[in-house]
Order: sequence, then C-alpha cells, then structure tokens
Amino acid sequence: MFLGTYEPRLDDKARLILPAKFRAELADGLVLTRGQERCLYVFSAEEFARVHEQMRAAPLSSKQARDYIRVFLSGASDEIPDKQGRITIPASLRSYAGLDRELAVIGAGSRAEIWDATAWQQYLAEKEAAFSDTEDEVIPGLF
Repeated sequence: MFLGTYEPRLDDKARLILPAKFRAELADGLVLTRGQERCLYVFSAEEFARVHEQMRAAPLSSKQARDYIRVFLSGASDEIPDKQGRITIPASLRSYAGLDRELAVIGAGSRAEIWDATAWQQYLAEKEAAFSDTEDEVIPGLF
C-alpha cells in the first residue's frame, strides 16, 4: 500500500528518485500514466495488470469507456527503476502533469501519484476544507 507525501526533485535528465518506502513495491517494474486532476498515476506492474483487466470488462459499445481507455493507455509508459531507485518521466507525461523540478509524490493506496508541488499544495488546500464535511455516502461503510 502506498502512503504518505514526499517532496523529491526532478533532476536535469527528467529522473525522479522514488521514495524509499515505495521502492520494494515498484522494483520489478511500474507503469506511469495520466491520472485525473493533471497528476500522474504510478502503478506497480502487478496492480496495472489488474486495472487493465477491469478495463477489458467494459463494453466496447460504451463510448465513454472507449474514450477513457484510449486516454489512459495511450499515455502509459512502463519503467524499471535503476539501482538508485530512479525512473525517467517521459516528456509527454511531464507536460500533461505540468511537472517542474519540485514535485509531490503521494501515496494513494493501490497507486502513487506524482504532482507538480505547487499544483499539489493548491489541490490540497482546496480539498482539505471539504474533508471534514465528507458524508458516509462518499465511501460507504467507512465511518
């Protein structure tokens, strides 16, 4: 499970050093792809295979499903971290997420997310205000 918030920097070669707590889960390979809210999703290879299987179950007759799958998979990039735990973020994904040097890497349970640090702070400030007002219908049975 991916938990926590980390603030690494993107180096001059567009490489990110993965948080130490995430490295074991991602050591055998990972998939980066477009996420919602202009961040990048980071899945272990195993978790990405599960997500892909769920997508395959969507009916081909659903235009919304086809559109989502196209956007999601066309931006995907499989990576294997080097011995220092670094991965290279492709230019198209850096552009999509508006990544600069300062990043926020957050744990989101079954995936990690990579955000531009400023975008993450803005998102968090906006959403934290509504956090305490969340009703039980949002996540049934949680509280």
